[in-house]
Amino acid sequence: MKTVYVGITGDLVHPGIVNIIHQASLHGEVLVGLLTDTAVVRYKRLPYLNYEQRRQVIESLRDVSRVVPQEEWSYIPNLRRYRPDFIIHGDDWKTGILAKERENVYRVMEELGGSVIEIPYTPGINATAFAGSLTSIGTTPDIRLKTLRRLIDAKPVVRIMEAHSGLSGLIIEHMEIPKEDGIHRFDGMWSSSLTDSASKGKPDIEAVDITTRLQDLTQILECTTKPVIYDGDTGGITEHFIFTLRTLERNGISAVIIEDKTGLKKNSLLGTDVEQHLAPVEEFCEKIQRGKKAQVTGDFMIIARLESLIAGKTVDHALERALAYVEAGADGIMIHSNEKTGGGIEEFCRRFRRQYAKIPLVLVPTTYNHLTESELARWGANIVIYANHMLRSSYPAMVQAARTILEHERSLEADKLCMSIKDILELIPGTR
Repeated sequence: MKTVYVGITGDLVHPGIVNIIHQASLHGEVLVGLLTDTAVVRYKRLPYLNYEQRRQVIESLRDVSRVVPQEEWSYIPNLRRYRPDFIIHGDDWKTGILAKERENVYRVMEELGGSVIEIPYTPGINATAFAGSLTSIGTTPDIRLKTLRRLIDAKPVVRIMEAHSGLSGLIIEHMEIPKEDGIHRFDGMWSSSLTDSASKGKPDIEAVDITTRLQDLTQILECTTKPVIYDGDTGGITEHFIFTLRTLERNGISAVIIEDKTGLKKNSLLGTDVEQHLAPVEEFCEKIQRGKKAQVTGDFMIIARLESLIAGKTVDHALERALAYVEAGADGIMIHSNEKTGGGIEEFCRRFRRQYAKIPLVLVPTTYNHLTESELARWGANIVIYANHMLRSSYPAMVQAARTILEHERSLEADKLCMSIKDILELIPGTR
């Protein structure tokens, strides 16, 4: 029999998908190219179901003969590999992000001696709208918890933005920028102790207790679906850290980052201008080990944050600690520095990668922010955190609006500085 290729994501199996597979079966055996997570995330959000779950669903469809992975967004590599007689697609790809791909598919199928079959797009079916509906419904702690590891496996760099309120979380949830290499978006949120403290007018010295921070974090969780990394400061004493960890895991937080300092916390960006006391290696390793034993699932991550460079120590000092923390069970390493060139960071990353090729490596380029994500990825970074920019950008905007109203004794001139009430109503789900 002839072979018909169908490329799909398979996250939402709606009547349009069933119809296109059935139409394909009328022309031969149906070979489904199921897009992997890596292929999908360049242009769409990470599927709700992982690849194996989606494969099981698609294989169960009556008209499907075989399912193979499609490792890229483009159909071309699989068309050249499997050389089908036909490829079938809905006619909706004549415009939009697949229009160029359509031209390439026609060219390659002609080279292979095959044909392209286009069928009318099923009216009333919109997978993107379905996905939007699911986002508005929300997610579960279990799904959210697992997402970070999937993103690390699927993307060269996982992009994380600080959120300190439900409103900032909504911006992170929905912000997208189309670029030549795909759709750029934030992959998750950073719950920062600095911005949590600053938004309450308190110093960043762990003055805001864990209960208060979790109450505020719940507001973000209730209106978003993306994974959250929690800034755990030092983690506190080991016995308390275990309970914090279990609470985070139960609420669907994907990871906690704890720093290897002790005593009264001083913000790392102050560097050696203040006393920075590093915790003994053995003590910090015990905290990691006991935390890993306490967690319930294998999906939750404990990431060890190295403060050696902040405290004025050498890269050798940081690397020695990093290797000890990995051996103790840390799921990832974050190396921090307030040095503006990023030189020490680069050396650390490259040397660490020679020891551990797969351990997730987290960078926070607040001071060395002239470096791009692609440059940091070449050093070996998996996760880039923009740690405080939502709060820092909101403060000057509020100051300017307040000053403008005082100057003019009315709010007319401040309107151009403000989001419209209509846009606010459209932003918040359930307002209408």
